[in-house]
Amino acid sequence: MHAIEKILAKNSGRESVSAGEIVTAKVDFAEINDLYLQTVYSFYEMGGEKVWDNTRAAFVFDHYAPAPDIKSAANHGEMREFAKKNNLKFHFDTNCGVCHQVMPEAGVIYPGMIVVATDSHTTTHGAFGAMGTGCGATDMATILMTGELWFRVPEIIEVRLEGKAPKGVFPKDVILHVLGQIKADGAVYKAIDFTGSYIESLNVAGRMVICNMAVEMGAKTAYMQPNEAVMEYVSKRAVRPFEVQYTDADFQYEESFVFDVSTLEPQLACPHSVDNVAPLSSVVERGEVKINQGYIGSCTGGREEDIAIAAEILRGKHIPEYTRLVVVPASSEVMLSCLEKGYIQDLMNAGATITSPGCGACLGAHEGIIAPGEVCISSTNRNFPGRMGSTKAEIYLASPAAVASSILNGCITDPRKYL
Repeated sequence: MHAIEKILAKNSGRESVSAGEIVTAKVDFAEINDLYLQTVYSFYEMGGEKVWDNTRAAFVFDHYAPAPDIKSAANHGEMREFAKKNNLKFHFDTNCGVCHQVMPEAGVIYPGMIVVATDSHTTTHGAFGAMGTGCGATDMATILMTGELWFRVPEIIEVRLEGKAPKGVFPKDVILHVLGQIKADGAVYKAIDFTGSYIESLNVAGRMVICNMAVEMGAKTAYMQPNEAVMEYVSKRAVRPFEVQYTDADFQYEESFVFDVSTLEPQLACPHSVDNVAPLSSVVERGEVKINQGYIGSCTGGREEDIAIAAEILRGKHIPEYTRLVVVPASSEVMLSCLEKGYIQDLMNAGATITSPGCGACLGAHEGIIAPGEVCISSTNRNFPGRMGSTKAEIYLASPAAVASSILNGCITDPRKYL
């Protein structure tokens, strides 16, 4: 069996499972973000009284943090009351950050587990050798009541990434290129196993970027065999014992895609689809693309490594008048580390706006939304119309380095000249 199948078998009390089967499996951790107050209502409507295990569930207030309007403030209030009533061991309020960043930092993510959250980008946690997937309010209420959920065992495809990335090519560029080839519907309800020498050498942040965007291909979940960097990270933080699940060497993938990252250059996802991907240089060659805002943040592009590379490019420089750069650290831990190392100060001196850790404008709610006719280059994960504000705005997705170099020049710019 594949590691994902072994995880599903272990948690469903079976010796084996295979693609297409329906199983009922124990959930190791459940997370509800502040978009999903309906989970609480559904819990009570279905007769729920107490959360099945107060050490295995958490709220994360990240999408509307701090609350930008009365409705979201009221939602937070009701969710806090539920958390207090159930004495949840883990509660991440508006001071903490994005769910997919704060959960690993808190040690509740580790190899061999099943984590379910009310967020599609829960595929991120495949970076740690976990099975992470999203669900809706009713399914989440079922988990809170029983600690279990049904799963269809997914077909598994391999995306093998070989080689060493050239200067200026970051994990965001790699996954954008993969998306451009496999397309937004290329892995619907399948699992993606990212393998190869490039993945084996990646740090934790880079692995999270790639698994995060697996869902943009329709994937139900993602997986990476834990490497030394992951094992060092989780061993220091994990709140429970864990066991790494290994894939049998003779496992037959439904399909395999192979990419040589050593041939890549910086990439862009152009409006208005995440799989509308082209080499950045080809977009520049077609003519200058002026931008109004650069955005660095989210569960895809707001980690310390992302902020560090932007600070490197912008240190001692200043963005043009009448442009904006919004920087949103993915968590308070990231924010503190970047403050200690001077990255935040460098970016503020360059003219950046720094906002509180959270999802910010990634979902078009607050802290940097864009107006009709504006163009934004962003390190986030989606660029469909209206994602970051007006449906009449345009969003380009790129690495944090490309965001920083582009906002420095007021137009889309190849970052390699600044590295």
